[in-house]
Amino acid sequence: MPPDVELIVATAGEVVNDAGRAKTLHARMVACGLPNRGAQMNSGAALARGQTLLFHHADSLLGHAHLDALRTAMRRADFVGGAFHREFDDRHPIMKRVEPLERWRCVHGKALFGDQSIFVRRDVFNALGGYAEIPLMEDFEFSRRLRAAGKLDILDPPMLTSARHHDTRGPWRTSFRNLLFIVLYRCGVSPWRLHRWYYRGQPVAVARSEPQPPSCGAHPRAATRGRLVLLDELPVKAVSPPPTRDPA
Repeated sequence: MPPDVELIVATAGEVVNDAGRAKTLHARMVACGLPNRGAQMNSGAALARGQTLLFHHADSLLGHAHLDALRTAMRRADFVGGAFHREFDDRHPIMKRVEPLERWRCVHGKALFGDQSIFVRRDVFNALGGYAEIPLMEDFEFSRRLRAAGKLDILDPPMLTSARHHDTRGPWRTSFRNLLFIVLYRCGVSPWRLHRWYYRGQPVAVARSEPQPPSCGAHPRAATRGRLVLLDELPVKAVSPPPTRDPA
């Protein structure tokens, strides 16, 4: 990991004891008791010390070229954030053929998704109130507010994303399901209900208004099953460690 990059892994559920791996990566951990994507990313952002936040899925490949493109983009004061174009791996040729359509969709103001590694200036992230602490559709919801906040940049090189879901469920079934979930969310279906359907009943952290939020805080152990990776560009003026969050 480059010396000007801070690595934070935000995980949930079962945490695997792999402290040696985290030490090698110079990573810090933040662990939530139950999955909640929005809460996990907010908790990671609270630990970060830099002024550029990059939210990266663990099943996508982030390389030095991506970091170089991000550094160049964030030197331009007219952009508030953005994401990377998306590229699927070669295991399913059908998904490779839809990449031009995906590029058009991103450039023409449509929603950004988590596997595009959304990035944002810290002051903009704070002004927006961070991610909605919901277990699913948090990327869709946040990207709509981010687009309204200012100009976005969609970067190359594209982010290589695993097509494992398309391999196991089939590309058309997976694409139709994803589109259906977006439509249902926009029609007002609760993201908690969508999460239950998507993950077939897997437990999830409740909202802040719910009576029993899970605990979430810095975890001394590493995890190999981190849901998301958050990278934060350094160096910047240091900030005081945040108080303990009530995450869910």
